[in-house]
Formats: sequence, C-alpha cells, structure tokens
Amino acid sequence: MTLLAQRSRRLVALGLIPALAGTLAGCASAPERGNSGKAELTTASDQTGAQRKVEIRMQLAVGYYEQGQYTFALDEVKMALVADPQYADAYGMRGLIYQAMGETGLAEDNFVRARKLAPGNPDLANNYGSFLCQNGRVAEALPLFDEALGNRGYRSPASAANNAGACAVKIKDYASAERYLLQALQLTPDLPATNANLARVYFEKRDYVRANFFITRLNKVAKMESLTADVLWLGIKVQHKVGDTGAEAGWATQLRRHHPGSTEYAAYQRGAFDE
Repeated sequence: MTLLAQRSRRLVALGLIPALAGTLAGCASAPERGNSGKAELTTASDQTGAQRKVEIRMQLAVGYYEQGQYTFALDEVKMALVADPQYADAYGMRGLIYQAMGETGLAEDNFVRARKLAPGNPDLANNYGSFLCQNGRVAEALPLFDEALGNRGYRSPASAANNAGACAVKIKDYASAERYLLQALQLTPDLPATNANLARVYFEKRDYVRANFFITRLNKVAKMESLTADVLWLGIKVQHKVGDTGAEAGWATQLRRHHPGSTEYAAYQRGAFDE
C-alpha cells in the first residue's frame, strides 16, 4: 500500500473523509450476475479506467490535504471531477479543503452539492455537521450527526458521536453532550478527543471525580504534544479541583513546554482556576 493510500485509510477511519472504495457508482459498469440472479461481488478488476483515475486522484488529494498543501489537493479533486463530474465524495473532499483554507462560502457550496448527489452518505452528513458546528450553527449541525449515527452501514460512528458531543458542549447542553460522548466512548474507548470532551463535560457539571477519571485516561491514550492549550489547561484545573498537586504540576509543565505564549498558560500563571 502506498503512503498516500495509508493516509487516506487513516483519515477514513477518523471519519474525516468518505471511504473511497465502493462509492464510484457514477461511473461503474453493470455488475455481472450469476445463475441465481444475484450480482457478483465487485473487485478491483471490475473498475473502469475512469474509476481508477478518480480513486488515484482522490488518494492524492487526501495526502496533500493532510500535509496542508491545499492548492495541490484542490487540483487533484478538480481532475477527479473531470473524470466523474457527479462524484459526490469529490465535492465533499473539496468542502473539507476549503474549510481548512477558511473559505467558508465555497466550503458550504461544495458540502451542499455533495449532499444533493448522495443524500444518504453518512460521511458527508458528519463532515457537513462539523462544518456547521464550527461556524456556530449548532441547531443545524446536530440533526446531521444524528443522521450519520442512524446509518447502520456507517464506518465511523464514533467520529459522528464525538463531533455531536463536542458541538453540544458549545451551547452548554451538557446532558446531550454526555449522551453522545458516552456513545462514542463505547464505540472507540481510546479516542483522545472523546476522553477530553467527557472530562470537560463533567468538569462543567462539577463532577470532578469523573472529570479526573477521563483526564487520567487522556494522559494514557494521547501524546501530550498533540493536545491543545485549552485541553492541557483543563487537565490542570481538574487536578487542582481534586487536590492532586503532583498531577497538576505535571500538566502545567506540559502546558508551559508546548504552549508557553498561550492565554491558558497566562491564566495558570495568575492562578485563574475558576474563570
């Protein structure tokens, strides 16, 4: 498997992009049927030249997207759409690229077009929901996460459940956030984002024992250098509340090491634990 293919598989597993295999129906040939009348299983040899071209272009787009080379990623998506102008996942991928570039209008145009072409695609529902939540449109986002979670064939339900929980936290709907996040935890226990979000929910609910449980789990399943300043600051505040000065100092060291110029570190330095 090529490096770009490995990256695309990883992003699929995280629910960031749609799964490419088996979604090229727009340019698929008619399936062979056996004596029973049932269609034979589709394999790589059944792909047309156009299908293979689209898949290669999309894998390249994913690789460039992950590397932050958005112009190159857009070019690859453009060439995929030349091969298949009705390929919904390409529009969804372009929406993610524009979202990363801060091109909000163009991102939404592409998400909407992708959804029109493939209204039942749970990956597209999850990604569009994340986009809406990021732009403060929580009421529109949550039904899209529910739609993705209601699809039994969805390969990344933990991603949608975690995104929904994080979105509910934004409007301080901690009951809904807890429900979504516990669902995500059941599906993928070691996902760092889920443990961080559950720690935040219980901290806000002043259930510091449970908040400490999930912060401790986060310390085991995540690399400290990968955590944002606000998550590290949350870890400090949780440990401060439960009175574990040693653990508090450890989280503070990580915050100083990785985010010394952050507002969170400034808050720690002035002892603003209850702000």
